[in-house]
Amino acid sequence: MLDDLFDYLEHIRERPVWQPIPHEVRAAFDEPLPQRATELAVVHEAFMHKVLPYAVGNAHPGFMGWVHGGGTAVGMLAEMVAGGLNANVGGRDQMPVEVERQIVRWMRDLFGFPEGASGVFVTGTSMANLIGLLVARTSVLGEGARKEGLGSEGQRLLAYASAGSHASIAQALDLCGLGTDRLRLVPLNERLEMDIGALRQRLAADWAAGYRPFFIAATAGSVDVGAIDDLGALADIARAQGLWLHVDGACGALGMLAPDIAPRLTGIERADSIAFDFHKWGQVPYDAGFVLVRDGELHGRTFAAQAAYLRRDARGLAGGSPWPCDFGPDLSRGFRALKAWFTIKTYGAQQLGAMISGTCELAQYLKRRIEATPQLELAAPVSLNIVCFRHRGAHSDVLNAEIAAELQESGICAPSTTAIHGRLAIRAAIVNHRTTMDDIDALVAATLKVGAGVGRKHGGRGNISAAVPEPAWRPCPEPPSRGKP
Repeated sequence: MLDDLFDYLEHIRERPVWQPIPHEVRAAFDEPLPQRATELAVVHEAFMHKVLPYAVGNAHPGFMGWVHGGGTAVGMLAEMVAGGLNANVGGRDQMPVEVERQIVRWMRDLFGFPEGASGVFVTGTSMANLIGLLVARTSVLGEGARKEGLGSEGQRLLAYASAGSHASIAQALDLCGLGTDRLRLVPLNERLEMDIGALRQRLAADWAAGYRPFFIAATAGSVDVGAIDDLGALADIARAQGLWLHVDGACGALGMLAPDIAPRLTGIERADSIAFDFHKWGQVPYDAGFVLVRDGELHGRTFAAQAAYLRRDARGLAGGSPWPCDFGPDLSRGFRALKAWFTIKTYGAQQLGAMISGTCELAQYLKRRIEATPQLELAAPVSLNIVCFRHRGAHSDVLNAEIAAELQESGICAPSTTAIHGRLAIRAAIVNHRTTMDDIDALVAATLKVGAGVGRKHGGRGNISAAVPEPAWRPCPEPPSRGKP
């Protein structure tokens, strides 16, 4: 099994980025609950033939759709080691907890947070954003809200985020009991960042109307275009008006590892909480989200629970308090920290930072290719590693969406789509450390050929599939196996 996965990574360029799931493969998973044992080798063969070829493909260098990291063999091995150890890292006096604490200290230092800052691994930034909001709620309403609910004071609370913020911010307002109507979406400026002037006006109006603004969610690398809000200006506003500043850094916060990117994140060190993912730019296998909170004591008061089975002692396994379960909703927790620890220790901050810079350089290369190609046009500024563009020959959103789908089905490259100023754009997020200039060139070439086919198809001439370039890989519905358990 391990050999087959090494082969998969070594020969990944020979495979399609993604391919549709055949009906018979999908139908094979409609079987009833197995009642009898099956040999491990047989189960593994089923995985190799019916699961591995039809994954989303984010390990492939041609995957440029959603913001997914590519993972590494180091992280894969660390995940195997963590599975063998099978530690429950909710708490107790054990070294897996110390590994997580070490990463908390590393992140505290990376982001310039004080010694009393806390942090915890979670599934991803969606959960990390919720945790940041819940700690902010405790800061304004006190611990009583955990027992008594939000009360009338909660009905006055307001949160603020840019119109380009991730949907998980609104979801966090929903889950914490405030409701999505408590979120004010602030318009964007010409760089698709939060408009600071519009925020000031909105805050002044809400204070005057008797509301209680309490939370600003800044974005460091927006999901659509990679825009970074003016974190310094937002920190000034938050400090002056007594607001909690949270930074959603899912896409961009780890840019702090790159000397050429870090200055653009100036102000992030003044945040009250930061949410980000090691499984994106950090290349750690899924899932490995993280939240860092400036006030660790307040963080603990937001989640710590008293229960006889969670009693803490000065000696024995019940020592080592506080525990990770005191900083989030999960009591049963896997050893997520190990794969992040292995990745950081193996590659080091400098190499990870160089990789991050490299993805941004590739984005600038793609930008230049688009600007030099008359058939293509940029749809948004290129801030970090995300490039949004359109094919000029496709005169509608429907046709550009069709181009994106054809690119995905070609197996050569897999961009996604988004909406910029109300118009659909093809979106290339360059996150994978395996991606090179050749992959960017392949994306441009495939877009031009597919775009020409779309024009012929809708002009009554030709067949769109005929315009898709010949792939360099052979479809592998039945991938070769080593034939051994």
